[in-house]
Amino acid sequence: MQDTIRTAALDAEDQLNRAFMALADPVRRQILARLALGDATVNEIAQPFPVTLQAISKHLQVLEGAGLITRSREAQRRPCHLNTTALGPLAEWIENYRLQAEERFTRLDELLAETADQDNPEKEKDNEHQHNHH
Repeated sequence: MQDTIRTAALDAEDQLNRAFMALADPVRRQILARLALGDATVNEIAQPFPVTLQAISKHLQVLEGAGLITRSREAQRRPCHLNTTALGPLAEWIENYRLQAEERFTRLDELLAETADQDNPEKEKDNEHQHNHH
């Protein structure tokens, strides 16, 4: 049972690694942006790029291997589809670290505010002075 959990964690980690590696290339990110608009064939995807059809096919293989796209067969067409389900774990991973960083900055802001108050006793006297006159 423990090995199954460990294997699942490694698989999830491997999937994240492959997805982020695939996203590291600007051409592959542009391909995903195109597929976000709708399914497209390899020829349709390759059209705006100044690279060979073979290069686009290799990019598509990387995206497919990372689980970010799928391909199907519709008669003679083999359209590529964006696999939006695969984007969920990526977004969760990013959001987790964004929240952690945000919490650290909030604590740092609070600490700096406390330190500023301690370093400025005149501010406290001014606050007491204003409070006593009201």
